Amino acid sequence: MANINYLLYESAAGYAVFEVVNQADSVGLQLKEVQNSLQNLATFSKHVKLVNFTPYRNAAETLENVNLISEGIMPDYLKSILELNLPQTSGKKSKIVLGVQDKKLAGEISSTFSGVECETNETSEVVADLLRGIRVHAEKLLKGLQDGDLGRAQLGMGHAYSRAKVKFSVHKNDNHIIQAIATLDALDKGINQGSMRVREWYGWHFPELVKIVSDNGTYAKLVLAIGHKKTLSDDRLHEIAAVIDDDGEKAQDIINAAKISMGLDITEADMIMVKSFATSVSKMADYRKSLSNSLDAKMGQVAPNLQCILGTPVAARLISHAGSLTNLAKYPASTLQILGAEKALFRALKTKGATPKYGLIYQSSFIGRAGPKVKGRISRYLANKCSMASRIDNFSEHPSARFGEVLRQQLEDRLEFYATGKKPIKNEEAMSNAMKAILGDGNDDLAIDTEMIDAHPAQEAEEGKKSKKDKKDKKRKSDAMDIDEPTEKSEKKDKKKRKSEADGDKKEKKKKKDKKPSALVSRGQKRKAGILDSPERQLDSGPGSAVKAADVKAQKPERQDKKAKKTKAQYTPALTQSLTHKKILDAQKWLLKGQKQREERAKARVVPPEKQAKRGGNGGS
Repeated sequence: MANINYLLYESAAGYAVFEVVNQADSVGLQLKEVQNSLQNLATFSKHVKLVNFTPYRNAAETLENVNLISEGIMPDYLKSILELNLPQTSGKKSKIVLGVQDKKLAGEISSTFSGVECETNETSEVVADLLRGIRVHAEKLLKGLQDGDLGRAQLGMGHAYSRAKVKFSVHKNDNHIIQAIATLDALDKGINQGSMRVREWYGWHFPELVKIVSDNGTYAKLVLAIGHKKTLSDDRLHEIAAVIDDDGEKAQDIINAAKISMGLDITEADMIMVKSFATSVSKMADYRKSLSNSLDAKMGQVAPNLQCILGTPVAARLISHAGSLTNLAKYPASTLQILGAEKALFRALKTKGATPKYGLIYQSSFIGRAGPKVKGRISRYLANKCSMASRIDNFSEHPSARFGEVLRQQLEDRLEFYATGKKPIKNEEAMSNAMKAILGDGNDDLAIDTEMIDAHPAQEAEEGKKSKKDKKDKKRKSDAMDIDEPTEKSEKKDKKKRKSEADGDKKEKKKKKDKKPSALVSRGQKRKAGILDSPERQLDSGPGSAVKAADVKAQKPERQDKKAKKTKAQYTPALTQSLTHKKILDAQKWLLKGQKQREERAKARVVPPEKQAKRGGNGGS
């Protein structure tokens, strides 16, 4: 590692160049004693020596230098300082090693000065430790600075740098829209209240004017133009017509009404008060008009598609209610549909009533034009299109109103479909038309990836036909060559079949094992388990016994099967192992006793052959 000759320290107050007098190696810097010595000013001042400190001349120069350094560009001011304070060398025999904090600035200095080689914090631990020590003791090492000067300079530079970095974005500046629509609402309220006062006040003097002019701003301007109604004559026709958009007929009606007016006379002092109040109302109306025009232009820049669908006031109110265009773009269509009707929604949820169908979008003309039965359907459709438009506006670098025009036409077609039944075009076709219109405009700034555009439906249909044709050809070839091509489905079915057969064999073997009788189990337990046959089947063979056994089997086949299924798992040889010796003896005695009783009953039931022949003969006679 090369020895560090000089250090460059860029601070908020200016540039400082230090000469390294005593340099510790990288191994020695790891020692605790050396690290502690860097924290002490007396010992650290032995390592470095101040060569030059050049402060900035003003705040503008400070900001300019900081911006250039942050972008990796060496300012001319810094270049002149290095030329004056670093020794000039050609760089052929030896180079000066300069320690710099910023990596980009180090590369710029090395390329500018051929005899200077730069080391940074990342490439040299010595540079990192020395610059850290200079930063700790900067107020003491830099000459001409007092306590707190460096901190105040850093604070001022930080504020100036942050203000410069926060750039104004025309396309994403929706905060002005929120403030403008709120101001418009406040102005409307103020103009309405002021106009009501002016109408009522001036109406005592000229009551007929209210019936002729209905607009608030125009009424206030007419009050200023007319003054006393007695001064009105035919000579002032053009003056009055200029106030009401050159409407000569209406101006003549005002003059005629003033001649036959039934209003009271008004004093000069009262007229001055009325005119001053009418002046403020007129100014508010003019300002509202200019603010409305400004809002139209701003919406055309920020959200042109949403403006095209809903209009400026409703679209601006949606953005204002959501908080920003980004928040509105994140909302689903269902939330956008009831935006502004939160009270009605929560009241409906609380009372378990019907939820609202629309919120702010109710002010749209589409819902007003729809029939009563389809208002809910068109509101859902409108919310869906508004959600799409807001996302296009928010996430497009250069939003265009082409999508808004197409979406608006879809809404018109939907209204026509509800009214006449005419089928509207599909959304896929509408979006492809919008993309074609944008590409046809020749706007290269949109940066649309044409490869990601969906294929035309006709092309997809042709590709589908080709694939079907290929499949048919393959099938014909395989039939002709008698080749059986196994598919994945057939292989899976064969595997399942083999597996089920193997499982069936295992179950049958298990049943046979379970059916083996145990000598230690009682006869009743065996009968329950299905191991021992019923008493009817153990009867001696005879004409009556066979019939009875068959009848018993025919009567209760299902019951026996169910019993066998239930009790097979319960009565196994493992059960007998848990019985005690006494219980085993009792079971054997019970078996012998039961066997004797069954033999006796069987003998009593058997009819001798002589009696059978006799009964047969009697029956025949």
